[in-house]
Order: sequence, then C-alpha cells, then structure tokens
Amino acid sequence: MKILLIIILVVVSFVALLLLLALFVKKDYFVQREILVNASINDVFEYLRFLRNQEKFSKWVMADPDMKKEFKGTDGEPGFVYVWDSKKRAGAGEQILVSLERPTRLNMEVHFIRPFKAIAKTPFILEDKENGQTLIKWEMHSAMNYPMNAMLLFFTADKMLGPDMEESLNNLKRILEK
Repeated sequence: MKILLIIILVVVSFVALLLLLALFVKKDYFVQREILVNASINDVFEYLRFLRNQEKFSKWVMADPDMKKEFKGTDGEPGFVYVWDSKKRAGAGEQILVSLERPTRLNMEVHFIRPFKAIAKTPFILEDKENGQTLIKWEMHSAMNYPMNAMLLFFTADKMLGPDMEESLNNLKRILEK
C-alpha cells in the first residue's frame, strides 16, 4: 500500500510540475517549408487555389481515405470551406480559403476541432523565379492553448509538422512538373 501511495504521489507531482511549467512555455509556433518547382507561377496558383486538389498532394488529407468530407461554397473562390471528419490521424476540422492575392499568395485558415481545438493560418506564398520556375513557401502559424502547450516542452512544432509539409510539397512538385 505504501508503494502505491508513493507511485500516485510521484505521478501527481509530475503532472503538477508539467502544468506549472506550461504556464511559462510559449504558446505560439511557426513552421515553414519551401520547394522550387518547374512550373509557372500562374499554373501553381491556379492549381493551389482549388482546395480539393489537396486530396492529391497533402499527406494530412490523404491520411485517411475513409474520412468524411463536406464542401461548402465554390472551390477556388474565397469563402470555400473544406470540412473533414476522420476517426484516424487526421482528426476533424475545416479549412477555409480566406483570400487570394493573384498570383503570389493564397491565404487559408484551418480550424482544428479534434484531437484538440486550435486555429492555424496556413498561407501559400509564391515567388516567380527565372526560367518559368516558382518557389512555393507553405507556412503554418498557430498557438497551443494551456495546458496543451506543455507538449512544446518535449516536441517542437517544426519537428512534428515539418516532415509532413515537406512530403506534401514533394507530392505537389511531382504533380506540377508532369
């Protein structure tokens, strides 16, 4: 019985310490990845503005082929909403095409519902390069609310999200360069 009490005390102390530390851990995070593609800036922009195209390149969208999807509005136009609900890794939420700045920027916002609530700004920024090439920058700006921000003590958002963004951008490159 004494050992059980010690174990419970250690676990409770550890959780209390994590909660205390989370009060002082930053909440905001920023992740960015980029890739150079052999495609014109106009072709890249026209492909990216249609959120349904993410089904062909986004690792997160492709994570669960059985996820429920709903679409609201006109794809490719500001206000279009892509809603998903997955019982697997993708969780649940919605992505909104907020605005378009032809041909250099697509502003999107993701509202995560599950596994935790959060809002992320996820723009694509395009730069016209020489020889018909385009540099694609994909960003994610968000915050983890207390006490979820305690995870940032052990994992960086860059290491958690960056590899998936890289894989998605490589998929996008293959598609755009066909």
